[in-house]
Amino acid sequence: MISESSSFVKGMMLGGLFCVFVTFIGHNKMGHGTKAHHHEHHHIQAPNKEDVSNLSEGERMELSHSIRVYCIILVKPKDLGNWAAVKETWSKHCDKAEFYSSESVKVFDSIVLNTNDMWVMMRKAYKFAYERYQDEYNWFFLAHPTTFAVIENLKYFLLKKDASQPFYIGHTVKSGELEYVDGDGGIVLSIESLKRLSKIFEDPDRCPEQGGLIWKLSEDKQLAVCLKYTGVLAENAEDSEGKDVFNTKSVGSLIKEAMANHPQQVVEGCCSDMAITFSGLAPNHMHVMMYGVYRLRAYGHNFKDALVFLPPAGSDND
Repeated sequence: MISESSSFVKGMMLGGLFCVFVTFIGHNKMGHGTKAHHHEHHHIQAPNKEDVSNLSEGERMELSHSIRVYCIILVKPKDLGNWAAVKETWSKHCDKAEFYSSESVKVFDSIVLNTNDMWVMMRKAYKFAYERYQDEYNWFFLAHPTTFAVIENLKYFLLKKDASQPFYIGHTVKSGELEYVDGDGGIVLSIESLKRLSKIFEDPDRCPEQGGLIWKLSEDKQLAVCLKYTGVLAENAEDSEGKDVFNTKSVGSLIKEAMANHPQQVVEGCCSDMAITFSGLAPNHMHVMMYGVYRLRAYGHNFKDALVFLPPAGSDND
């Protein structure tokens, strides 16, 4: 009994120390030179459509080709249905998309990470992406297989963002004093943020591969902790009207909420016109989204977008 009581007390003490540590890192801004001062704000918006329309044709073409997005999709064998759906739908619109799997799966090609731990998977995927593609892509989008993304809207959102600055973008959530990007809605890192992240990965004291002994932080929170040490802060992405563009729920769930909360403005109250992601989708819903976003047209309606993001060479996207 004495040894059991002693073990319990030790466990309580370790748990308390871990809580203090998480609170401490949330309170302290761990800087990385002066660059971080440009990103003390926590809300960033998409460009104004009028600003884009005022650009010359040459400027538009240059901008459309300058944003190169590499997509990282983290998968496990249990995700085969969604894996197939993502492969056949929105991932074709990335400049390059690769699936990072916890283990080898015969039916699909993937980069095998040989771990089931989501934080270790995320670390390995980011490390691989930076080492192999740092000179080819300037934005890195990480998603789960239940996420649907409209890559053209992501590129439009990033239009006036400088990838040489430390951006860490998505749907932000606050947990105590730690603000992080919810992985369910997708996570966007600029090449500068990924560069800093790859360096902090080499510091096991500030960015350990394994979590705490008592409670383990989710992978998206652990990412925020490591990035914060480098002076990179989470930023919530919004459209020009202040609506979220990275969604951690499906369209159906958001419409149900809008029907309950804004019955007179269901469509307007649901989602942004420039939404980038929706989450929690089953495979069939992925294809429904693909049809609605890229196939269905209302005759006579012409949105006259000032910018066109061309698919990568050789792509079979819609």
